[in-house]
Order: sequence, then structure tokens, then C-alpha cells
Amino acid sequence: MAIGACSGFLGGLLGIGGGVVIVPALILLFDGFGILPSGLVTIVAVATSLACIVFTSLAAAYAQIRRNMVDWRVVRRWTGYLLAGSFLAGSVAETLSVTVFRSLIGCFLLFVAVVMLTSWKPSAHRRFPGLAVSAGLGSLGGLISGIAGIGGGNVVVPTLVYFNIPLHRATATSSALGVPIATAGALGYIATGWSEPALGQISVLGYVYLPALAAIVAATLVAAPLGVRAAHALDPGPLRKIFGGLLVLVATRMLYMALVA
Repeated sequence: MAIGACSGFLGGLLGIGGGVVIVPALILLFDGFGILPSGLVTIVAVATSLACIVFTSLAAAYAQIRRNMVDWRVVRRWTGYLLAGSFLAGSVAETLSVTVFRSLIGCFLLFVAVVMLTSWKPSAHRRFPGLAVSAGLGSLGGLISGIAGIGGGNVVVPTLVYFNIPLHRATATSSALGVPIATAGALGYIATGWSEPALGQISVLGYVYLPALAAIVAATLVAAPLGVRAAHALDPGPLRKIFGGLLVLVATRMLYMALVA
């Protein structure tokens, strides 16, 4: 419940879907309580995170749509490609070792944190890309989001900011895009984990751990709209720093966990 409240609030505040909280927190819990085979802890945490983010993003997106903050041009152009990349993530993740899996998540989050914490600003003449570039960005973004279990915000928000879309609108659009990304990703992990024999006696749907899903979602649905309200009360500068600072902490923890895995 505490993980759900925290991830839901951050999902609404930063447009990140809450996965940066859910994935490492679930890995810590699963490792600590030993309820899963050690080799499956990371993939189950990622799959469960994506399933939770479906609901986080729905709650946050609804609040953002009511405020008329979503850029529907981006949603229309990127959704199909994000869906394809995210659905394939389950098959790709299944082939990765625990150390590689956790290292990829940590390195990606650290890279995004550096981008968000620096004083870098996009060139004023840069505009949103055409169909070909959007296809590549969307497909890659969906794949990365699905592997990391982060719902897309860590990819979508900095990418949209790079193309001169205001940060508040970028986070709102990210919340809307998080729904198809997380849904496709969760379905991919359900499909690939459906016949996993090591999970036969555990309450799972594919690789999704159902007890965690229920508890996190219950708290998320209450906390996400509160995060949206807080986001609209902050200036873009502090919001960007909050985003980057959170990711530094999470990335550092993930890299440490990869080393000791």
C-alpha cells in the first residue's frame, strides 16, 4: 500500500507512471522475503510494475485530460509504435541475465537523470519530428519502457522536452501514453510467463504477481490525482529537479543491486 501511494503520487506529479518506485521496491521486497525464485525476481517485479502502471496512468491521464493538457498530436503519432516496442519487451527481457537486466535499468535511469538535472535547453528552432523519426523513437521508447518496467515517462518526458514541448504538457502527454505502453508491456510479460514452471504454486498471471498488483493499485488510484494537482502548482524548474533527483537515487540503487545479484 505504501509503495502504491508513493508511486501513484509521483506518477501524477512527474508523468512517469510510478515504475521508478515500484520496480526497485518490489525487487527489494521479493529478495528480502524469498517468495520467488531468485532468477525470476527482476522479471516479475518489472511485469508487476507495468500491470500497476496501467491503473496509475489511467488515473493520472484522466486528471490531465480534464485539464486539457495532453498533446493529442503526439498521442496519435506515437501510440502504435510504443505498443509494438512495449509488447516485444517481455520476450527480450526473458533472455537477459539478472545482472544485465538490472544494469540496463540502472544505466538508463542514470542517463535520464543527468539530462533532467543539467541546465541543457533545446534549440529554439527544434520541432516535433516527422513520421519516420517518430516511428523509430516510439518503437525504441516502448521497448526500453517495457524492459525497465517504467511505463514510458522516463523516455517520453525528456524526448518531448527535447522537441520544445513545455514540461507540464510533456508530463501530461506521458501520462496518456503510459496507458497503452503499460498495457502492451504487461500483456507481453503475461504471455511469455504463462508456462513458467517455477511459478506454478505462486499467485501470478504470467509474470505478474497478483497480491502486489492489488495492493499497489488500490493506493495508486487515490494518490495519482493528488500528484497531478501538485504538478500544476509547481514551476517547471523545480519539477525537473525533482524528477532528476529521484532518478539518481533509484539508478544508484539499481546498479548496486546488479553488482550484488
